[in-house]
Amino acid sequence: MINHRIGPFAAFAACALALTLTGCSESNSPSSVAATSPAAAATTSSALESESAPIPTDASPKSSAASGSAKLTVTDVRVGEHEGFDRVVYELGGKGTPGWRVAYVDGAVQDGSGKTIPVSGNGILQVQIDGSAYPFDSDVEGYSGPNPVPGVPGGTVTEVNGALVFEGVTQSFIGVTQPGRPFTVSTLSDPTRVVVDVAK
Repeated sequence: MINHRIGPFAAFAACALALTLTGCSESNSPSSVAATSPAAAATTSSALESESAPIPTDASPKSSAASGSAKLTVTDVRVGEHEGFDRVVYELGGKGTPGWRVAYVDGAVQDGSGKTIPVSGNGILQVQIDGSAYPFDSDVEGYSGPNPVPGVPGGTVTEVNGALVFEGVTQSFIGVTQPGRPFTVSTLSDPTRVVVDVAK
């Protein structure tokens, strides 16, 4: 597996896969309950990113609500290559459970300023992470790595651009090689992450 800005992997990857394959039917996490698309049912796990997961098959918009007390700040952004899909990981610090809204957009327009953000690729996924907070509100140091974060050479994800907070929402854009590629969104814990998988 190839990763850009990749963190350590835990030995519990198999547990994450088992949770994913069973659909977390017993889960009552906010992400699982609030997902608005059948394919958007979120997976929450205490394991780190799994090496294996179902290949995405649906390109419709997906969302899940944040917990009421969420105050989270993005601390890392990374891109990895898996069998059948590329994975974008937003790692967060702070408290609560993040919500998210992810959908294809015609252009990358920054909230608040209205500024157009250049994103490489032929399609753009907008990622909005609800329950976000500025570092001075979350007491967490924000992401200060490269921007944009490059995709894996030859992969579906070309780059990830931005992780800015505006009115409680972190906005980011994922460039993809082709518009309308199927994708899934999930959350993982320990540490808290929002994960976007985009099919090759």
